[in-house]
Amino acid sequence: MYHLPELTYDYDALEPYIDAKTMEIHYTKHHQAYIDKLNKAFEKYPDLDLANKPIEDLLRNIESVPENIRTSVRNNGGGHANHSFFWTILGKKSELHAGPLADAISRCSGSMDEFKKEFATAATDQFGSGVAWLVLKRDHSLEVLTTSNQDSPLLTDKVPILGLDVWEHAYYLKYQNRRPEYIMAFWNVIHWPTVEKRFLEAINNEGRIICFDGP
Repeated sequence: MYHLPELTYDYDALEPYIDAKTMEIHYTKHHQAYIDKLNKAFEKYPDLDLANKPIEDLLRNIESVPENIRTSVRNNGGGHANHSFFWTILGKKSELHAGPLADAISRCSGSMDEFKKEFATAATDQFGSGVAWLVLKRDHSLEVLTTSNQDSPLLTDKVPILGLDVWEHAYYLKYQNRRPEYIMAFWNVIHWPTVEKRFLEAINNEGRIICFDGP
């Protein structure tokens, strides 16, 4: 069975940018609900031992999941994977130092400032609930995109590097309808060492970064 991953920080660790009550509810109620529904769906197929497989593998191979629980795995499994990822890239403010990820962002977006603008625009313009992402594609190009509801980039063979939950439950207690303010606050709680580690693991040291509009 799937379980809530352990947080490495207290609920109030991200104050004043993400308030403690939102963190507590988001983690113990919303994330837990996805896990509960996912485990319930798996009860229909005990012989497949789905609950002991990495959720990332199930999402990458969603067509292999029995059809009558595929939507539940996509929605609730995506919710579990997205939230588990989100918690890990949060922390006390840190800087992205010179290195492979900073170089990749600068080369593909022009500069860190331009990347922030692009990411913030995507997060702001996401209609309804969803997540804004920086992902790595198979050709090692970086892409800023959004997914609706709890769809995961893994469904389209893209690896999440950075993500921001823009469901209202992620920010409404503190920011109400001011999603852009929440997005700006996000830059103060990114744990860049973890983001860069994920980036390096994703490219697996296999080569240079390919940009969309350059060689």
